[in-house]
Amino acid sequence: MRVEQISIFLENTGGRIAEVTTILSNASVNIRALSLADTTDFGVLRLIVDDNEKAEKALKENGFSVGKTSVVAVAVEDKPGGLNRILILLAEADLNVEYMYALQQSGDHAVMIFRFDNTDEAIKLLESEGIRVYKASEVASL
Repeated sequence: MRVEQISIFLENTGGRIAEVTTILSNASVNIRALSLADTTDFGVLRLIVDDNEKAEKALKENGFSVGKTSVVAVAVEDKPGGLNRILILLAEADLNVEYMYALQQSGDHAVMIFRFDNTDEAIKLLESEGIRVYKASEVASL
């Protein structure tokens, strides 16, 4: 039920994101979702891609530092309060969301990527409440 995310550490200078996307494009890697967090000196580009191994190899060959993290893809009802319901459940269970970002819209729900402080417990809670947690293979085909 976990999805592997790659993280690329970038200097906060013009053109660095374009370098990453050029490398991935040349390696025929498709970006499914991304999130960028930055400070004045550097940024962390988090990506869900269709081929992690190919992406990691291409990026490292071009001098980028790449990390891998387990995240969770969750179906969030596409209506007012859909995300709130999930966040309240997690808060009441004392489970922290370290970060989250959107993957895509799919029918009557959005698919969001979550990084939890306790992934196994978060997955167990969400599934017990009837909230869909995607398998990695399902995310790759969205």
